[in-house]
Amino acid sequence: MKGDSYYWRKLHSLLGVIPLGGFILVHASINFQAFERGPEGFASYVHFINSLPLKPLLEIFGIYLPILFHGIYGLYMAYQSNLNSGQYTYVRNWAFTLQRITGVITFIFVFWHFFNTRFQIYLGNITHEELGSTMHQIAANPVLFIIYIIGVLSAVFHFSNGLWAFLISWGITISPRSQKISSNICIGVFVLISLLFFLSLLAFTGEEFK
Repeated sequence: MKGDSYYWRKLHSLLGVIPLGGFILVHASINFQAFERGPEGFASYVHFINSLPLKPLLEIFGIYLPILFHGIYGLYMAYQSNLNSGQYTYVRNWAFTLQRITGVITFIFVFWHFFNTRFQIYLGNITHEELGSTMHQIAANPVLFIIYIIGVLSAVFHFSNGLWAFLISWGITISPRSQKISSNICIGVFVLISLLFFLSLLAFTGEEFK
């Protein structure tokens, strides 16, 4: 039973980086087109993604199923975790605690975001071309804007810190020096992706996305 848990955790860690990490990076780059190129640039990237061959299979097996497994098993791990950051306040223990907390926030946020965007397309309530205006309605609402900031920061921290832990658990960064270097890299990843998402949200508040 203990061995089974080890392999489930390995799979959970792997899916958090591949393909979900790639999904976050692609999502950030697409949304950033709203800031860099405006509504037309954002719409063209959305059109490109939705014109990919075998897109439904890519979504199901590359996004939805990995997210479900990673999220549900992550909630199980969070439930079992002993969050003792109040007793041991060193940095990595706080990172461990935040990893569990942000995992729960991210799981809820992703499904809420999915319901307001992609799921509405499946229902026929909006089209791909109307995603920009849908995001404008969300980002222009101060309360929803703050919720999105919290959700995005949680998701990006969860990915960045999870990447650091992944490199250790998979034997890629063994020495303290390599772990220090990877920690700095992951901090940079967190800052960069968070900035891309934040600028995207600011762009969506613009009147041109109405």
